[in-house]
Amino acid sequence: KILVGWEMEHGSINDVKSGTFSLADEDHTLANSIRFTLNQDPRVTLCGYSIPHPTDAKVNIRVQTTGDPAKEVFKDALQDLIFMCGHVRETFDEAVDKCRKSNSGNAMDITP
Repeated sequence: KILVGWEMEHGSINDVKSGTFSLADEDHTLANSIRFTLNQDPRVTLCGYSIPHPTDAKVNIRVQTTGDPAKEVFKDALQDLIFMCGHVRETFDEAVDKCRKSNSGNAMDITP
């Protein structure tokens, strides 16, 4: 879903080291995660996002790089985010399995 439905803003075609990418049907959750991931990349000099209007399910992410094509840096960040989410999922699943094995005879008490 991440790589489908995004497009580069037309005003950024002449300058490959900067670009604004629009993601349809997304909100702060994904945009902030992508922004965080992009800001971890040493090739990124500026990154931020905006939501044009609260009623629009659309996010614009602005990226400026040290010289590498913004489109490639953006794709790399999305791949890194996918990897991080997979790692979190795997770690969580392992913890749940470990908890279930250690409490196999006992019902989990979830009351405060």
